Amino acid sequence: SIHPSIHPSIPCFRFDLCRVWRHLSHSYFKAKARGTLDCLPVKYVQGFVLLDYIVFVAMLLISMAIGLFQALKKKSADASARDFFTGGQSMPAVPVGLSLCASFMSAVQVLGVPSEGLRYGFKFLYMCLGQTINSLLTAYLFLPVFFRLGITSTNQVTNDIPLLYTGIVIYAPALILNQATGLNMWVSLFSTGIICTLYTTLGGMRAVIWTDVFQVMVMLFGFVAIYIRGTILVGGPAQVLEIANNGSRINFNDFDVDPRKRYTFWSLTVGGAMVWLSMYGVNQAQVQRYISCRTERDAQLALLVNQVGLCLIVSSAATCGIVMFAYYNNCDPLKSGKISAPDLYMPYFVLEIFQNHPGFPGLFLACAYSGTLSTASTSINAMAAVTMEDLLHPHLLQTSQRKLVLVSKGLSLLYGAGCITVASLCSFLDWGVLQGSFTVMGVVSGPVLGVFILGMFVPASNKLGAFSGIAVGFCVSLWLAVGSTLYPPTEETMGVLPSFSGGCEPSNITLSSISNQDQLSISTALHPKEEGSVTLIF
Repeated sequence: SIHPSIHPSIPCFRFDLCRVWRHLSHSYFKAKARGTLDCLPVKYVQGFVLLDYIVFVAMLLISMAIGLFQALKKKSADASARDFFTGGQSMPAVPVGLSLCASFMSAVQVLGVPSEGLRYGFKFLYMCLGQTINSLLTAYLFLPVFFRLGITSTNQVTNDIPLLYTGIVIYAPALILNQATGLNMWVSLFSTGIICTLYTTLGGMRAVIWTDVFQVMVMLFGFVAIYIRGTILVGGPAQVLEIANNGSRINFNDFDVDPRKRYTFWSLTVGGAMVWLSMYGVNQAQVQRYISCRTERDAQLALLVNQVGLCLIVSSAATCGIVMFAYYNNCDPLKSGKISAPDLYMPYFVLEIFQNHPGFPGLFLACAYSGTLSTASTSINAMAAVTMEDLLHPHLLQTSQRKLVLVSKGLSLLYGAGCITVASLCSFLDWGVLQGSFTVMGVVSGPVLGVFILGMFVPASNKLGAFSGIAVGFCVSLWLAVGSTLYPPTEETMGVLPSFSGGCEPSNITLSSISNQDQLSISTALHPKEEGSVTLIF
């Protein structure tokens, strides 16, 4: 019932890491000055350096440059509001397909999918089968309807939901990466939000699509670099597979029908196909890109390209999770207390394996924020399109196209500012409120998909049937969502695979997140003579 772009472990991040970092840094340099640095029980993991920030800033500037280029490339005299939102219906299939792929991979998934691979194994790749089913259904059932209608907007009923979603998509990775790397949350939040808003406002759908192409390449290169470096450190692909097999991570034979298990063949294929169908079949942001293609056949080809790209990225991310499992075979950082939640596996792993290779942690940061930019820019453009087509355009029939384009750009700027504002306000909210917001969005998406299916494929349907169906669907979804929140399953019930921490060196710091009070507990290890003996984790 929770939106697939939000990983369920996000609510765990509620502690003051700044106090931890000040304490740890003070102890580290104090130990170094005394010459007792070797007494630290766990090696110091270096954070970001200048070259890492240069790589990250370069990604932002290149994205901005692509948007500016697309804005200048199209002469304003020839532009129309429809061109602004659909790219003039002249976009090639390959970049549209890559754009569809990029908008799925938000930063939270860049961080979350590897940890899912580590904890649940390679069966996570059954998701690709669910995505394939969705692509076929979308390409041959839903896409032809929207493409032949030639509409820009699918609906305006849920236009306020993407605003909240996009704001949290910007905020969540900023918070997670702040805790994992020390990157200033407000700097990353405002820099990505402002740059995303600017290139989306100036370049429209063309800018969104071409920047997505660049960003999906950054994501793929980031995962490949992490895979190669991690595999080398473990001892090669054969060693990774051997450790993964011994740890039950090569587990494609899970056909359990227990609905409480997080991932099985059935939940990832049948259930996954339905989730993807609500995103790709009727979602405003995706439909807009189908319509931006030259022909219906090009749009179907774009979905095929999207499918290949999704499988590549999801497989790369899940494989990085398997490499992480092999690397931490005898010392799981979550069980040993070095990290506080599963979404911190990836940042911690990257900082450790690349601590002597400046620039690569920055590539990972660029990889994560490429997901944020692609998702946010897509949502901003989609919200502006819905508002223009459904609310404003019927009252602006006599307005010139030049003015309509200016209004469209103004709407993009307004929604971009709104997303940044929501992201900023998220820092003042309890994560339970934010999680509840995504639960509501997940509850709504299924019934909305049902209404579209009813209207498209059942000629005898009427208003009463639509309202009755959406009401019943909403109630059932809400019941499941509330039940899963009040009675959360255990790790054993969900099917989390075993991991071990017996090979860890003694650790003397524990970071704990407590829901009813934000507190940090620092436990002293058995080093009484060494006052500054602490474990530096980030």
